[in-house]
Amino acid sequence: MFHGVTALIALYVIARFIGPMRVSTPSKCVLGVLLLLVAEHHLITRIRFGSMASPEIPGEVLMALGWAFGSLIVLALLLLVRDGIGLLMWLVSRAQGRALWRNRRLNAALGIVSVGLALLGVWQAIRVPDVKTMDITLAHLPPEMDGLRLVQLTDLHASRLLQAPWMQAVVDKTNALQPDVTLITGDLVDGTPYARADDVKPLQQLHARYGVFAIPGNHEYYVDYVHWLPVFEQLGVQMLLNRHVLVSHNGRQLVLAGITDKAASPLRLPLPDVAGALRDAPEQAPVILLSHRPIGAVANARQGVDLQLSGHTHGGQIWGPHLLAQWANQGFVSGLYDVEGMQLYVSNGTGLWNGFPIRLGRPAEITLITLRSPHVKR
Repeated sequence: MFHGVTALIALYVIARFIGPMRVSTPSKCVLGVLLLLVAEHHLITRIRFGSMASPEIPGEVLMALGWAFGSLIVLALLLLVRDGIGLLMWLVSRAQGRALWRNRRLNAALGIVSVGLALLGVWQAIRVPDVKTMDITLAHLPPEMDGLRLVQLTDLHASRLLQAPWMQAVVDKTNALQPDVTLITGDLVDGTPYARADDVKPLQQLHARYGVFAIPGNHEYYVDYVHWLPVFEQLGVQMLLNRHVLVSHNGRQLVLAGITDKAASPLRLPLPDVAGALRDAPEQAPVILLSHRPIGAVANARQGVDLQLSGHTHGGQIWGPHLLAQWANQGFVSGLYDVEGMQLYVSNGTGLWNGFPIRLGRPAEITLITLRSPHVKR
């Protein structure tokens, strides 16, 4: 499905961008083949260099492929907008509509802009993210817990693209915030424990007053999930797999629960179970749920969850097309939502998948959340 969609995108760009060029037919054929290779590079790397989730090729090559693929996607989007405007103009004046569609200078400008935006997008994607600071008020948070500091990391995607130095910088920024609890909401890694041994090692240095906790995302299940679990525990990251722990602060308790991901289904591993994760939890304690995907938020709110922390969407990665990610995730893509009284925060992600390393208008983040009680006057 994925490879078919990327092929269709390439064919559209070939027809609407390469087709009108004033170059020879053989030149157009060469350019068309190159675009198809760029569009299908995920398939090529999957066959030749490991897996689609984590091709074991140099980071510089992944950046170059990301730039080329990003240029193709951005160009397709710009052409689509151009063609849409041209259609509206054609309905009013066929001559003007055709003139816009056949404007070679505009075509060239769109090509240059797409390459530039993709280059900016790759830089935005691989840089160490800034800290995003926010307060979240929970209706049932006791006054004694007001000011509790959480740091959320998500979608770290350790890979040949985001290697140990990047991970170390993220860990250093996180520790500098002096969190009470550090939470990682899935997609920590791409690749096997052997391939990523050095890249995840900095996670061992994460420290927080009450501990470091994590859940799996869909990418953990793509490569060697079972063998990753003991590695995470050895790194000092406590995995919440359909279970909860109690965090005590100033004499009061907080329920911190986590669930697995639905990508467990093909492997016949435990599916997400919120009810199981909250079983025997103190009834009066506020509940924070770690769920990699934001979908299911309405059902989770009805289970008594006060705050759900999620990732997975990467914020949609590109402003505008992010609406597709929003549609695919039940309307939740980035930021804070009120879901039937439950607070849902969807992070843009700290890292991202190496197969599409582009961010435009949807910046990565290390999220510092300060919990607030409505019973404390300010």
